Order: sequence, then structure tokens, then C-alpha cells
Amino acid sequence: MSIETIKDHVLAAVGERVVSSSAALGELTITVKPTDYAATALVLRDHADCQFGQLIDLCGVDYSEYKDGQYEGPRFGVVVHLLSVTRNQRVRLKVLCADDDFPVVASVNSIWNAANWYEREAFDLFGIMFEGHEDLRRILTDYGFIGHPFRKDFPITGHVEMRYDAEQRRVVYQPVTIEPREITPRIIREDSYAGLN
Repeated sequence: MSIETIKDHVLAAVGERVVSSSAALGELTITVKPTDYAATALVLRDHADCQFGQLIDLCGVDYSEYKDGQYEGPRFGVVVHLLSVTRNQRVRLKVLCADDDFPVVASVNSIWNAANWYEREAFDLFGIMFEGHEDLRRILTDYGFIGHPFRKDFPITGHVEMRYDAEQRRVVYQPVTIEPREITPRIIREDSYAGLN
């Protein structure tokens, strides 16, 4: 089935919820408003012409540096990759968060159980809240971690570092002590290095 036929089926099923769609490089991408995100996901899973029963991936996105800072849309978004095993088709579902200061979208964990840890990861790394998620807590960083490390404005070195203090016999947090350094590549000029000559 051609990508244009898949696009026609998906757009007919989803209807006016689609803000934009594109079929490029053999992949279909549809973008919906945050208010239509969960309803669209349900249609994509249950409609006879779609049957996207498997969530392959869900990730957060920070568009703040997109197009070298020339992008003027919402900063945060969520991208979901879906697979229809019965129809052997894929679709990418995108939703942009309405508020840059407090990014929130609905959870699709009740639609696809596989979304659970993906949504927790997007929350942990980007700070995107998933409304209706029953166990939204950090999954990769520790509980005392400050900030969201995949945001473009997060410092590369972080804010604090954690280490075990043998004298206090506990983990302590302290300001980052990484010194900036210049790395000079090592150049080998030996004629017979490693038997190459």
C-alpha cells in the first residue's frame, strides 16, 4: 500500500483533529492539538482502517534551538511512533505542548501500556507532564536531581555533583567542580609506529 493511500485512510479516520500532515521518505507524520491528542491516539488504535495497536516509541522534544533559533512555535512536544502489525504500516503522531513554562499533554498509557516508561523518561529528561499518568516520577536521574537534562538550556556540566563521602559515610551533593580544559589531540610522527611502515 502506498504512503498516500495510508495517509488518506488515516486522515479519513482522524478527521478534523489533524493540524498538519506530511508524507516524506516513506513515513507519514500527523500533528494534532494537545486537546485532541488522546482522542486521536484512541482512533489510531481502534479504527478499522488504522489498527495501530503497538506503540514503538514515545519521546519528548525541545524545539528551542530548532532551525538555528528561527523557530517560533511551541518549545516542547511529544512524538509517538506507532505500528500496525495487522496492516504492516507505521505512523508518527506529534503533539506540541501549549505552555512552554509548564508543558502538559494527556497520557496515552491507558491506550498503550508501552507508553508508561517512555512518558516517565520524557518527564524526567524534558519536564513534560503527562496528565492522567498513574506513576509519573523520575526514571533515569536520582530523586534529588535538579532540572531536566535534555532541555537545551540545561548546562552541560549540570548544577550539582554527587559523591560518596567516606568520612561522613553517606552520599553528599556539592557544586560541580569540573574545570574547563582544552584537549589537544595526540599526533604520532614515528616512522615505524605499530609496524605500519
